[in-house]
Amino acid sequence: MGMSTGATTIVNARVFDGARSTDWTSVRFAGGLITECSAGSVAREGDEVVDAGGGTVFPGLIDAHVHLVPGAIAQSLTFGVTTVLDMFSKPDQVAEAKEQAGSRPDVADVRSSGIGATAPDGHPSMIYAPFPTLTAPDQADQFVADRVAAGSDYLKIISGVGGRWPSLDRATIGALVTAAHERGLVVVAHVSSTAGVEEVVSAGVDVVAHVPVNGELGEALVERMAEAGIAVGPTLATMENTLGEPGGAAVAGDPRLATLLGDAWVRRLTAGPQGSPSRRTPPYSRAEANVRKLAAAGVTLLAGTDAPTPGTAFGASLHRELELLVRCGLTPTRALAAATTEPARIFGLTDRGQIAAGQRADLILTSGDPLTDITDTRAIKRIWRTGTPCDRHPLTASAAETAQLNAFDAQVAKAIAAVRHRTRPT
Repeated sequence: MGMSTGATTIVNARVFDGARSTDWTSVRFAGGLITECSAGSVAREGDEVVDAGGGTVFPGLIDAHVHLVPGAIAQSLTFGVTTVLDMFSKPDQVAEAKEQAGSRPDVADVRSSGIGATAPDGHPSMIYAPFPTLTAPDQADQFVADRVAAGSDYLKIISGVGGRWPSLDRATIGALVTAAHERGLVVVAHVSSTAGVEEVVSAGVDVVAHVPVNGELGEALVERMAEAGIAVGPTLATMENTLGEPGGAAVAGDPRLATLLGDAWVRRLTAGPQGSPSRRTPPYSRAEANVRKLAAAGVTLLAGTDAPTPGTAFGASLHRELELLVRCGLTPTRALAAATTEPARIFGLTDRGQIAAGQRADLILTSGDPLTDITDTRAIKRIWRTGTPCDRHPLTASAAETAQLNAFDAQVAKAIAAVRHRTRPT
């Protein structure tokens, strides 16, 4: 062999490019970018050659809904999630995570909404210490300007319709959408009811976060979403746990995931739902029925976990989300697109989410074929993040990280209890 080229070439692979199966068997990358894809081997002298042995190569996964806590971006990468989209965190946390992502190859990349727009004492004020809020449409422009100044990549709005907290009115939500769109920001709206979906769809948001379970989504509303190109991130991996299903235990029960989780996270996943579901708690089947409806109408779906809500773990739970999406009638191809090409397109991440020359070398090699069995995404053999191999190992949370997670869980439990008992938090 001659000089090392600093390039890596994968050979003997099946390649899913983020949208479809290709006839490629070989992918070459150097300098953090993909340089060539071909039906025959593109290995050159001096390349590091990785024999996929008939396994599948697909783009690094994008988790379209997380909340940053210490360790989040390291744990995400261990499970093949190369980019996370944070959906509400304080600016200092976001800045720290982005600094790490920019300086270290062993963590996932980050984009963030920073602080979401909500009314004083609105959701999620029970989970986070004080943060800026707004009460009227004439404050929307300044609110969005402040988010941009603080480093937000898109805007998150909290719709409170059908919730138990004070919430923004329609006019203020409309003004926020306008102000964000004028600055070229994508707008994500948190909803907790079908009425909330109608409210934010009418306001012209780009992405709906969570699937409502208080009732069935109406045909006309679903059609409007499909026509407007509004995407939905149903976060089924969180919904199943919140509604009393043992989803966390299912993640911890899969050795392909559990061996890399570490004991503390396995315990967290198997702790079961916080408090007992009341008779008023809707069945999880309603979440699946609504996603089935959205999928059938051709609405763009995004894979997101809402980690670290109780019963979820960063990275690992995204593989569960893919499985749950397939249960709702998505083909494995469409489910994988929901974690690669679709979030990249919706959030304007033009450099990732697909395998093509010039794209970031965010790649996963797995044994088996996820397009036949979606759970094969878990049989990971290799991960590259901008061309750098990931050293996969269970993460041990430091005492400080554990304390922060426990505090987060306690606040979430309090919020869930408040919703269950239909009380206004004090």
